[in-house]
Amino acid sequence: VYAALFPIVNPVGSAPLFLRMTRGRTTAERSVLALNVARNSFFLLLGSLFIGSHVLEFFGITLPVVRVAGGLVVAAFGWQMLHAPEDADPDRAKVDTGPAIDAFYPLTMPLTVGPGSISVAVTLGSQRPTPTADFAQLAIIGGAAVAGLAAIALTVFVCYRFADRIIMFLGTRGTNVVMRLSAFILLCIGIQIIWNGCSVLLGKSI
Repeated sequence: VYAALFPIVNPVGSAPLFLRMTRGRTTAERSVLALNVARNSFFLLLGSLFIGSHVLEFFGITLPVVRVAGGLVVAAFGWQMLHAPEDADPDRAKVDTGPAIDAFYPLTMPLTVGPGSISVAVTLGSQRPTPTADFAQLAIIGGAAVAGLAAIALTVFVCYRFADRIIMFLGTRGTNVVMRLSAFILLCIGIQIIWNGCSVLLGKSI
């Protein structure tokens, strides 16, 4: 679970974007936001892992459609971050509290847990053993899956909590470059997710 989700969640690459979106916040406020994002990410992935396939089946939604719709959200978010104006006055940003930031949207979804992560979690959950399997085996697999999700959440918290220290050596200009590159990569990820979903849908239609 951890190995499958870590490259897609990519908390290290998302840390500069988290820092940019929480600029002007104190260290304590950023720490609380990082903790809330990590907790939200854990429960969102947990729900996707255990009940995601059943929810999609109930509404008649396929994974390729989820990828296309979610990819559009990620691409739009990456485009917005890519063209966001730079801070004209960094000193003012440090003392400006600004409006309240919702820890769930967009910090948890789609920045941290996007449609790609949800799709992977749903896919992993759909491959679990049937309820008729040995109960001990189900308990071991379920416990291991929850432990993997907890490790992902812990990684997210550490990367976001110390995002300022991770990029403090880059300076103002270097930080802006890393943030632009991260936003561009996020845009590319969104387009890739859209293409993956469209490829499956077009393959089925042909």
